[in-house]
Order: sequence, then structure tokens, then C-alpha cells
Amino acid sequence: MNNTILIVLGMAVVTYIPRMLPMVLMQKLRLQPYIKRFLSFIPFAALGALIFPEILYSTESIPSSLVGAFLAVLVALFSKNLILIVLSGIFGSFLYQLLFL
Repeated sequence: MNNTILIVLGMAVVTYIPRMLPMVLMQKLRLQPYIKRFLSFIPFAALGALIFPEILYSTESIPSSLVGAFLAVLVALFSKNLILIVLSGIFGSFLYQLLFL
């Protein structure tokens, strides 16, 4: 039991330090506006890199997944309603499978 608590505490410290150090060390650093703008895109790029492979293998056929993803992106360009975006992706994938598989 004591080992488990020590392991969890150790993992918490090891996880927290890399997140805390940049904030503390770069607190007074003034970045150029173009660097700030560049860094603001990193979360979106990382999220896209994590999500895209899962989109491809979410159904039995990659073309079906791509149709659903394309339709979801198309709806996202015109609507900010998350439920509508998700449902359009599901519908696009379903419709492709219904018609072509």
C-alpha cells in the first residue's frame, strides 16, 4: 500500500515538473508577436495530429471515414454547433457505407 502511494506521488511530481518549469522560467520573458502567434497554433496542430489517425480507422473503410470527416469539416466551416458537426460526420460516413459498400 505504501509503495503504491509513493509511486503515485512520484508520477505526479514527474508529470507536474515539466509543466511548471516553463511557466516559472519564462514568466518575465517577452516574446515577439509572431512567436506568440506561432505558439498559439500548437494546441490545434497537436489535437489534429491525435485525432486524424483515429478518424481514418473509426470505420471498416477508410473512404467512408474520409467522407464523414470531410462533411464534418464542411459543416464546421458554416456552423459552430458541435452536435450538428458530429452528426453530419456520422451521417456522411453512414451514407457512404449505405450507398457504396
